[in-house]
Amino acid sequence: MAPTTAESGAHVRLADLPDGTPAIVVAVDATFQGYGRQRLLDLGLTEGAAVEPVLKTFAGDPRAYRVRGTTIALRRDQAAHVIVKPIPAGGPAGQEGRS
Repeated sequence: MAPTTAESGAHVRLADLPDGTPAIVVAVDATFQGYGRQRLLDLGLTEGAAVEPVLKTFAGDPRAYRVRGTTIALRRDQAAHVIVKPIPAGGPAGQEGRS
């Protein structure tokens, strides 16, 4: 699965999701294994979870994301392993609150 741009509504890497754009987690990259993958899953980045970038540091790394009612911080290299589908403004009912 090759993530593309957020504007097209196709899958993108979480690290590339524009600020304030809600999305649904599609998958954690299958090539990312071990402790790092388990950490992402433990933080709630599982298939179907709603996620939204909420804060970027001055340098841009790490970045804060809202997941399942909690704010978490991920470095760009970690967020790049999470594949999401952006939710368009006024998207399908019920998607925004899914967690």
